[in-house]
Amino acid sequence: MFGPYELKSEIGKAPLGGLYLGARPDGATAVIKTLALATEFEPRDQAEVRKRFFREAEAAARLRHPGIRRIVASGEDNGTAWVAMERLEGKPLSHFTVPFRLLPVGDTLELAARAAEALNYAHSENVVHRDIKPANIIYDPVTDRLKITDFGFAHITDSGRTRTGLVLGTPSFKSPEQLSDGRVTAASDLFSLGVTLYQLLTGKLPFQSGSMIGLMQSIIARPHVPPSEARDDLDPVLDDILGRALQKRPPDRFADGAEMAAALRACAETVCG
Repeated sequence: MFGPYELKSEIGKAPLGGLYLGARPDGATAVIKTLALATEFEPRDQAEVRKRFFREAEAAARLRHPGIRRIVASGEDNGTAWVAMERLEGKPLSHFTVPFRLLPVGDTLELAARAAEALNYAHSENVVHRDIKPANIIYDPVTDRLKITDFGFAHITDSGRTRTGLVLGTPSFKSPEQLSDGRVTAASDLFSLGVTLYQLLTGKLPFQSGSMIGLMQSIIARPHVPPSEARDDLDPVLDDILGRALQKRPPDRFADGAEMAAALRACAETVCG
């Protein structure tokens, strides 16, 4: 049991924890995401990680936007912190990044615009996601609904020293400033959304290397291949949008998510008529 939720089944894995389907006595269901504080973090770090976890969960729970997954409860039981999130239908956008499953260009631009609007709202509430990538954006083609998930979790898994020294994920979607000095702002989320859009349009990442160090250096200092060169049937007008989204310096990117959303929709009008 996690709070009022009885675990019904494991539905996935999560960094330093698990992902489960939970049900309350009244029949309401939610997705339970856990963080194993007692077993995954060094004892000297657990109090700080716990404090940060609940601070981030509380901030994320206040967000109310159609493009953001709702957090409905949080707590801690037997050394495991948890949050209960609304159940979602659909698939992560990572499902649509392989070449044979790419979505139409117009649809992709509209989904990116919706994500930019959701981020603009979160940023107006002083909440930065820190880990925008296709896997953290859920899309249901049947209902045409898109929601960003996992607000706040990157701040936890980035900050504590785990017992195993586990390195979580790759830097492929991180901004230059995240990799160079750890600063994260709203502009960092928009850079990561730009990387996400690039992959959704081309089926490729804009920055690649055979090593982790090389990848980080590429993100920090090297230019990306324009999307119209990575996929030859793309309109070059997309190069301008992604060229701005992927600027190395935060001030050179879109001013906010609203500006990025407007630019994406204007681009869609040009490309798709």
